[in-house]
Amino acid sequence: MNLIGVDIGGTFTDLVGYRNGELVLAKTLTTPANPTAGVVTALESAKTQLAELDEFLHGSTMAINTVLERKGAKTALLTTEGFRDVYEIGRGNRPDAFDINFKRPQPLVPRHLRHEVSERLDARGAVVRPIDEAQVLALGQQLVAEGIESVAVCFLHSYANPAHEIAAGKILRAACPELFVTLSHEILREFREYERTSTTVLNAYVGPRVKRYLHTLESHLHDRGFVGGIHIMRSNGGSMSLAHATIEPVSMMESGPVAGMIGAGHVARLLGIKQAIGFDMGGTTAKATLIVDGVPAIEEGYYIGGYSTGQPMQLPVVAIIEVGAGGGSIAWRDGAGGLHVGPQSAGADPGPVCYGNGGTQPTVTDANLVLGRLNARRFLGGNMTLQESGAATAISSEIGDAIGLSTEEAALGVVRIADSAMALAVRAVSVRKGVDPRDATMIAFGGAGPVHAAALCKEINIPRLVIPKMPGNFSALGMLLAPWRHDFVRTMIGVLGKLDPDWVKAAFEELANGASAQIIKDELDHQRAVFDYGADLRYRGQEHSISVPLSEPAALYTANADVRSKFDALHDLRYGHAAAGEVIEVVNLRLTVTVGRGGASVDEFLAARFEPEAARPEEVREVIYDDPEKPLAARILWRPCLAPGFTVTGPAVIEEPNSTLVIFPGDVATITEHGHIMISIKLPEGVMQ
Repeated sequence: MNLIGVDIGGTFTDLVGYRNGELVLAKTLTTPANPTAGVVTALESAKTQLAELDEFLHGSTMAINTVLERKGAKTALLTTEGFRDVYEIGRGNRPDAFDINFKRPQPLVPRHLRHEVSERLDARGAVVRPIDEAQVLALGQQLVAEGIESVAVCFLHSYANPAHEIAAGKILRAACPELFVTLSHEILREFREYERTSTTVLNAYVGPRVKRYLHTLESHLHDRGFVGGIHIMRSNGGSMSLAHATIEPVSMMESGPVAGMIGAGHVARLLGIKQAIGFDMGGTTAKATLIVDGVPAIEEGYYIGGYSTGQPMQLPVVAIIEVGAGGGSIAWRDGAGGLHVGPQSAGADPGPVCYGNGGTQPTVTDANLVLGRLNARRFLGGNMTLQESGAATAISSEIGDAIGLSTEEAALGVVRIADSAMALAVRAVSVRKGVDPRDATMIAFGGAGPVHAAALCKEINIPRLVIPKMPGNFSALGMLLAPWRHDFVRTMIGVLGKLDPDWVKAAFEELANGASAQIIKDELDHQRAVFDYGADLRYRGQEHSISVPLSEPAALYTANADVRSKFDALHDLRYGHAAAGEVIEVVNLRLTVTVGRGGASVDEFLAARFEPEAARPEEVREVIYDDPEKPLAARILWRPCLAPGFTVTGPAVIEEPNSTLVIFPGDVATITEHGHIMISIKLPEGVMQ
């Protein structure tokens, strides 16, 4: 099976293809004005004939950037009479109690575009007041006249009975075909009115822009002879068809970043690593995820733009912590002269100063070049020559001169500040989750990840570091490993072991039928589908729940000690205690359906014995590690020609076409039989390993 994965990041567009049993790759600058152009350039660089491909997988930051930049469609919201302000009121929590300047999240739909509809259901879905269909029709015509592009429909208790939303959807789609219509029950059938409304609005807000982009991409591919299937990465670590992505674009909010974490999970399983921390640093941001037994953590909820002021999205998402620190992050001084790095990024246009594309503000990449950690002649495999003098001038004039530091001191300061910001993300997925970093292994990738990973390990006391094969294109490679996946949920509240068997059976049957229908719609092999059932449980009186896997649906309405013990153990792991004697409530029923890829597997590439290229002459370069006045003579090695078993002790730098690994003094790097790099980190004295 021939397939290709393309990941569009804020700075670079990465491509990895599995073609006739061999891998091909390309890395090009992203074109912000027309992302599709970057995809085409990457395909041309990889000399890919689209007609010979069976599948095209794609990840993009288009959806999440639309929200963060607030550049989405002009959107309206239809909700139950009396409830239009739920979306703006949100929750009563105050994330930062001591911030006198704190402001609540600004809704994507202003109050004058939130309309109330005469209808009402009770919590069990029974009709209290029938829907006023004439009012819905009039509202639809009014919205079109006002230039509204998209409409979100979220009625009270529609998770229990979607009949009124279905009726409204039929009217709007028939009478106003120019509107992008999102019905909440089509996105998720789960309680929590505020979060469900926010998720529905997010889908409507990004829908028109993402739909146009995906149709443009589809046209480009088909015009060049592609006739295979197009799948889009989604936030839960799986993929979906392009047709489904145009309907449910909210599912691709973290489309690009999660793919790399899926790949890291495969590497962790291959190397027998129980607890790993996936770390991805690109040109714009850095991301971290906890991976246990090769599976990235999944959370049922996420805040786009951060917990304090972001927009909640109540869908399964790989638990990624993201910070605005990447290779293109800009170093700047505040009014008091303090030095900061990010979250603003130079992106791909103009990019860091050293790219020579007109950038004037110093970045992390410029600082690494000044420190000797990057090779100006080998960047992107030699396809882009970096301008050392421009980077040094920018660091000196914008940072060093103003605060009395030499160019090298200022560059080291920029890198250390970026490292500190990224360390917070790594701590958030380890220490805050009850995981001792000393018991974990970091798996680092992304174009800039291997440059900074060893420094992060030292700061957080992580003793082992793995750099997988092709780290600079690893997120694109992860797409080729991701299965087709859909998550289905249905709210059902009751006491564990005492639920009505008929209710449970009917609800799970409904979820399974929905999954089967989606499999058929996407033309997949139903025989290869894996159905995993689960339920969200909580102790009576609690607000939030924990998802627990089920061996069979009957476990919810029979006395099942295994489910209870699993929940107690998970509660103890997350919160540090369990209440074994308390009544346990069921909140939601869940079904996750996955379909793996058939044919040749990229797993074979990750696990294959590495065959090195012909040897290249070793070089020596002065690299600044800890003391800007005392650069060290570091061995400069070319990774493609390092054979399995090769070992090097730092200071050293291992370069490859699309990334660079910086090895600190005392750290020991070894090439595994599969071609991955395993580094033993020299931690400070007194740190137990």
